[in-house]
Amino acid sequence: MGRSFKLRWIAVCLSMLLTVPAGGCWDNKDINHRSLPIVMGIAKRDGIYKVVLQVPEPTEGTTDLRVIEGKGTTINDIVDKISTNMESQIDLLHLKLILFEDEFAKEGLGDVIESFMRAHDISAKVMVAICDEPLESFFKNINTFHKNNGTVLLSFFEKNAGWNPQVAQSSIWEVFRSMNSYTHDVSIPIIRSGTGTVIESRGSAIIGGGRMVGNLTPGETLIVNAFKGSSAQGKIEVMKNATVEIMSSATVHRHTMKNGIPYLKSKFRLKVTLLETKGSPSQESIRQEVNKLLQNRYDSIIGKMKATQADILATGQYFRSNLTRDQLEHWREDYLPRLNCEVEFVTVIQNTGLLRDS
Repeated sequence: MGRSFKLRWIAVCLSMLLTVPAGGCWDNKDINHRSLPIVMGIAKRDGIYKVVLQVPEPTEGTTDLRVIEGKGTTINDIVDKISTNMESQIDLLHLKLILFEDEFAKEGLGDVIESFMRAHDISAKVMVAICDEPLESFFKNINTFHKNNGTVLLSFFEKNAGWNPQVAQSSIWEVFRSMNSYTHDVSIPIIRSGTGTVIESRGSAIIGGGRMVGNLTPGETLIVNAFKGSSAQGKIEVMKNATVEIMSSATVHRHTMKNGIPYLKSKFRLKVTLLETKGSPSQESIRQEVNKLLQNRYDSIIGKMKATQADILATGQYFRSNLTRDQLEHWREDYLPRLNCEVEFVTVIQNTGLLRDS
């Protein structure tokens, strides 16, 4: 009986040891049995969500794009249904970009963003953008342009690829942070399918409280990016008497609080090179023309911020040490409308440019 008990005990121990490695990987699926979407489009019409997934499918010598659509009451439900009806499982961890239809963005993205952050099915670093045309036509058009390039849409937002300093960049995490911050809102790029190019930039959307409340032109988006420290290098400005290319940019900000009124002084330093001139304008007149153009854009941004009560420049961040938590909670309503902004643009023309005067 003792020998039988020992054999039984050994068998139980061996079975327990065998279940240890199985507990961590029994449900793992080979990558060949998973679909990895890189772009997700989301629209909401009459209370029903529509999800469009763009899935690259490598074939011999090329990459095909597969577009999958689904409808439902929740995004998770839609993804589950799509995965159920496919020959492979949908895995959203490799998602790189989420496109929101503009009407949905105006209604509010709060519930969706919070759901993504809570579920952890999607990386918090995924880029977000707004599409100002129906998702169906957008994906159809870009697939027609580049049938064999599955990364064309991603390259538009990559800094080491096709990104331009007048295109905004925001991630899911940044939108979520703005929804829970008293002093920091964000701008999201607005795009649509192009006619001569694959994608056309339409500026950026002002996001306040998780909802699209206004928009910026591409030129104003450039100022926002430069204000936050992103280089404006490579941007070409076309004016009445000259065309210049921005070679580098830098910003410095100083802030004070007097009698409950916030004051912010900013200095933009730009180095530009001349590409083309009309007639024979002096360098001083060109410099003044550049400064005036940028000043008008900056003033327009401040006006839109105060009108929408959305601090996309995050100016409130500079005054967090001057205000109590209760005061910060009312930054957008009480202090942003009274914000006194002064800006100075210092433009240095490095040389006569790459072309002769014309």
